[in-house]
Amino acid sequence: MSGYAVRAAIRDQLGFFWSESFGQIYPTLSALQARGEVEKHDGSRPGSSLYSLTPTGRSRMVSLLEQPDSPTPRRDGFMLRLFFGRSLGPDACRELVVHARANAAQQLAVYQAIRAQVESETDYLEHKPYWLITISAGEHTTRAAIAWADETLEKFDSARTDFLL
Repeated sequence: MSGYAVRAAIRDQLGFFWSESFGQIYPTLSALQARGEVEKHDGSRPGSSLYSLTPTGRSRMVSLLEQPDSPTPRRDGFMLRLFFGRSLGPDACRELVVHARANAAQQLAVYQAIRAQVESETDYLEHKPYWLITISAGEHTTRAAIAWADETLEKFDSARTDFLL
């Protein structure tokens, strides 16, 4: 694949739980090439390059996948805004939650569409159970976000005086 195709594949296939920028992809491809983990080939257009995984690269990938996940510090601007919600006021915070709920509902629809596509897949049967458990995690997380938003909106609507103190 080219770096552009790698970015598109990440966006299209992993985008619901992983993202990478071109600024991350191209330096990483160069580093992988320097370590002999990918090979660079001339692309069909002048100046374009294609990359393929080497056996060393595949072995390294499996080794990395076997390692425990290292948590990264979370940065959530939405939660930061709600934490300092007193400064914004209850109406603005309520609108943030309404917007977050709408986004979560849209994301759930995306997961459901991906699930339907994967369930109808006939070419990659050995990957299917793994893809489905990943999708299931996203669905559960998104349903929890919707339930939290519904609960929070109910609090905004029924306990209005609590937010005005």
